[in-house]
Amino acid sequence: MLGRAEVIRGGKESGSILKSSKAMALILHTSQGNKNAYKALIAAEYASVEVQYTPHFEFGVSNKTPQFLKMNPLGKVPVLETPHGPVFESNAIARYVARSKDDTTLYGSSLIEYAQVEQWIDFSSFELDSNLQRWYYPRLGYGTYLPPAEENAITALKRGLTALNTHLASNTYLVGHSVTLADIIMITNLYFGFTKILVKSFTSQYPHVERYFWTLVNHPNFRKILGQVKQAEAVPPLQSAKKPAQPKDEPKKPAQPKDEPKKPAQPKDEPKAEEEAPKPKPKNPLDLLPPSKMVLDEWKRLYSNTKTNFREVAIKGFWDMYDPEGYSLWFCDYKYQDENTVSFVTLNKVGGFLQRMDLARKYAFGKMLIIGSEPPFKVKGLWLFRGPEIPKFVMEECYDMELYEWTKVDISDEAQKERVSQMIEDFEPFEGETLLDAKCFK
Repeated sequence: MLGRAEVIRGGKESGSILKSSKAMALILHTSQGNKNAYKALIAAEYASVEVQYTPHFEFGVSNKTPQFLKMNPLGKVPVLETPHGPVFESNAIARYVARSKDDTTLYGSSLIEYAQVEQWIDFSSFELDSNLQRWYYPRLGYGTYLPPAEENAITALKRGLTALNTHLASNTYLVGHSVTLADIIMITNLYFGFTKILVKSFTSQYPHVERYFWTLVNHPNFRKILGQVKQAEAVPPLQSAKKPAQPKDEPKKPAQPKDEPKKPAQPKDEPKAEEEAPKPKPKNPLDLLPPSKMVLDEWKRLYSNTKTNFREVAIKGFWDMYDPEGYSLWFCDYKYQDENTVSFVTLNKVGGFLQRMDLARKYAFGKMLIIGSEPPFKVKGLWLFRGPEIPKFVMEECYDMELYEWTKVDISDEAQKERVSQMIEDFEPFEGETLLDAKCFK
């Protein structure tokens, strides 16, 4: 061992590979934040395997010691120290952890599923991860940046994402009906892309990949390791290749240092401008709309506080308050209902959508119904938005919006008006079917 280890993943020590491991737990040698280590750590969460972190690991120092080089002569991380010897290469480490228990489902339940898990692991590594790295790292100055090489990497990445998007159009997971090691490695590689270089305008071309990624990173076992995931807002700018040449010109003007003291006055002005800029915060366009007779908070209080006679009190109160000039009502239907084959996954999908709608809480009220007693379950919703249209910032910032068909409610149509009332009320049976669940955004 390279020092006293510190436990970061809990689990029982039993199973095919770990039968004799009580004397020595699995020890992971790597620096924190290494996305390749996340593969094993997430697998450990699903397999209930105990993994320990080597504390105070310093990349560039710890991985150059004779002890480390005995485990991996290349000095690369991560390395897993096991009772049977060291394992390096992140996919191999994840495979070891995933197969450390007899009762694991991380490799599927049949020979064909085992092969398909391996298939998607290879796909993720060679079609996605390698091309993401070929695009990202040259922009940071690691290696030579060549526009044709970048174009080739992006083209190959798009081809891979298109294939993945097609598969996910009819599958919730890569293999079978639950998380496997293929999903763990795929999400970890996509995590690198989504957080480093894949901006929203790029990933929106692959809605099934987006749905898959954001659903899984919000699963407890993924979230415990990855934390709150935030998508990259911009492609990293190129480091200027001309900078090294600049010092050659500077010595030609030795008098310049004498002039430099005259310039401090400029920086003094610049911070003032920076300090003043944040003060006038731009108002949300919805705050500039003419006042409405409908006060959204009053409706939300009425909805929450009405426990009996809901139709007579809350529904009647809603229509008395509703202002079609200041607000609009919208029906939404999930575009990919056939995917909703697992109840808890469908519920998590809707729950994640409502979490990401938090940015609109001041301007919206919503009801989401999960319908049916058997799969595939139907997801339908009703939303009340401030203004005559769905707010632009909601459409742009909440990617889930693209996964639904949106239809504006015509309140002059009594049938549509009654449908609105039933959705607010959680009326059952709704359109002839039972409700699996109903969720409210308020």
